[in-house]
Amino acid sequence: MIHPLAVRPFARARVGLPTGIESAAFDREAIDELGVPETSLMESAGRAAAQVLHRLVPDGAAVAIVGAGNNGGDALVLLRAMAAWDRPVRAILVSDRPEADPLLHGWTVPTRSDAELRDAEAWAGALADAAVIVDGILGTGIQGAPRERQARAIRAINDSPARVMALDVPSGVDSATGQTAGEAVRADFTVGFGWPKLGTLLSPGREFSRRVIAVEIGFPPGGEEAFGQSAITASWADTIRPRRDADTHKNAVGTLLVLAGREGMGGAAILAARGALRAGVGLLRVASVPGNREVVQTAVPEAIFIDVEDEAALREALERSDALAVGPGMGLGEGAQALLQRVLSGSARKSTVADADALTLLSQSGTDALDSVASSRPLVVTPHVGEMVRLSGLETESIAADRVAVARAFAARSGASLLLKGFPSLVAEPTGHVWVDTVGTSDLASAGMGDVLTGVVGAFLAQGAEPSVAAALGLQYSGRAAVLADRGAGMTPEDVVERLPDALRECGPGETDLDLPFVVFDRDAPR
Repeated sequence: MIHPLAVRPFARARVGLPTGIESAAFDREAIDELGVPETSLMESAGRAAAQVLHRLVPDGAAVAIVGAGNNGGDALVLLRAMAAWDRPVRAILVSDRPEADPLLHGWTVPTRSDAELRDAEAWAGALADAAVIVDGILGTGIQGAPRERQARAIRAINDSPARVMALDVPSGVDSATGQTAGEAVRADFTVGFGWPKLGTLLSPGREFSRRVIAVEIGFPPGGEEAFGQSAITASWADTIRPRRDADTHKNAVGTLLVLAGREGMGGAAILAARGALRAGVGLLRVASVPGNREVVQTAVPEAIFIDVEDEAALREALERSDALAVGPGMGLGEGAQALLQRVLSGSARKSTVADADALTLLSQSGTDALDSVASSRPLVVTPHVGEMVRLSGLETESIAADRVAVARAFAARSGASLLLKGFPSLVAEPTGHVWVDTVGTSDLASAGMGDVLTGVVGAFLAQGAEPSVAAALGLQYSGRAAVLADRGAGMTPEDVVERLPDALRECGPGETDLDLPFVVFDRDAPR
């Protein structure tokens, strides 16, 4: 088995992340309009899940908790396949399915009803010898809290020491938001059919889903375009990120101006600058207060220092830069507000990433300030949840309840690409599409990481990437740099900066230890 630190998140190409509603609509289109038999999809799903289970838990009894819908049908096909492979299997029905279900094709699968299991002790006895439990209780279309019959089974699964496989989404987890309204299965791995379901990559559903593995089951092409969300993957990033021509020079590979650092906050400017340089920007200018000149030029000698009090030099720097990164450590006083407005008014049509103090200054300028900036240029804004509260006027709880919907609505209204930091971070395009980060970890929860990210996103903007692409690439490569640095909770922004070139050298889809050709995505939950 590959060592966990050697495993890069695996995905063959662009990976869609459908909600339950989107998935059902695509299922129906495949069945009704393209003639894909529904039974064929269920057969493929159950057998693919069985092969994944057999690789991950090669020995011992498999017990499936079987619900009423297609999710339960997938579980029965899985059991039938494993019975044919001579694995010990049995089913516990938490539905009114017949014990001799046609999906079993005549194979003998010991089956009992949950009506016989009247308390927790009886459930524990029924699961006592299970090496793995298959959660086939509730499917992707279920919303709200499970009913008591299903909740009782979910509690029994969570109380068992056996490993747990969830099919498509852990029962009790909302497939669109990742929220849990009541009891929810805590899986060790979750097998998504066709694609990972969106809720399995969103908190708290991410923690309930753990390792998410998506398998190909015979869907027609087109799902990636049909769904409103996609995963940011190594393969996608490698194919879309800017590349240098063999014959080039510093001005042709991106010039960036970083506006950062009030008096005493030169470190923010330095971190953003170093992030930009390690992300491949060709020429970097740092505009800051004169008191930061010495520390910035000492720490980042590659950068050209611009005194923000020298209006002619600042104006020239704006004119000669391809992109702009504003905000880290700027401060919030009247002088900072005036400086930000002067820089933004003098850089129309320049691709811009705004972070930190720039976001607060914009929110203080009224509800239309950010919209006005977005109308004048390609714009990325990178708020954490506190800054998002100020920008959107929403309460923290409202944002947390459905971060994807909030991000999508904000980007569509403002015209800016939104990088909403969190677990996971999201990138929402003004067109409505949302990209979901797959590599960020809690190791990045450290002061200064946002400054580095601003510099990295700015570097990709300067190299010609569209705003949403630059934001997604910034998340992918800074997240991979953090994984490669492997410093745990003691990680510093400098650790990420130093491993950025290594992350950028990575190519291809990553690795998986499953060695199954129909696996299209494989990612364990980040710490």
